Amino acid sequence: MNPAEIKIDLFRKLDSLKGANLIEAYGLLLNHINGSNNLSDWDNLTFEQKDAIKLGLTQLDDGKGRSHTDVISDLRNRFINE
Repeated sequence: MNPAEIKIDLFRKLDSLKGANLIEAYGLLLNHINGSNNLSDWDNLTFEQKDAIKLGLTQLDDGKGRSHTDVISDLRNRFINE
């Protein structure tokens, strides 16, 4: 494959990814481009941590996310205004 064909093939593969798989591929690609070969951060997480991250990404994909502003406002109301 020549460089143009490789780029097109890579684009098509990335374009077919959704949700957590797209985010993971993006992170891996950025790490590689930025010269980081250390992918152990994910590997060092516990099963529970990985599961919680995956659950959060699924919830975001399902439209169940909340804005940072709303979360901070709720926390301030809960803990500062007691």
